[in-house]
Amino acid sequence: MDKQGNSATRAKNKYNTANYDQIKLWGNKGDRERFDAAAKKNGSNSRNAFILEAIEEKIKRLNEGE
Repeated sequence: MDKQGNSATRAKNKYNTANYDQIKLWGNKGDRERFDAAAKKNGSNSRNAFILEAIEEKIKRLNEGE
């Protein structure tokens, strides 16, 4: 296997690069577990989905206050 990975991985990476922005998030030790537990309790499919939903809710509240 070459350094670029197999063809499926390359295709996924190409699709993700074209369709998504990557947002890096740094948290304190233990935050990942807290976020995962909260996402599970909320019924979210993933930590990422939970965090994006929380951000969207915050933006909506900010916009309602204008």
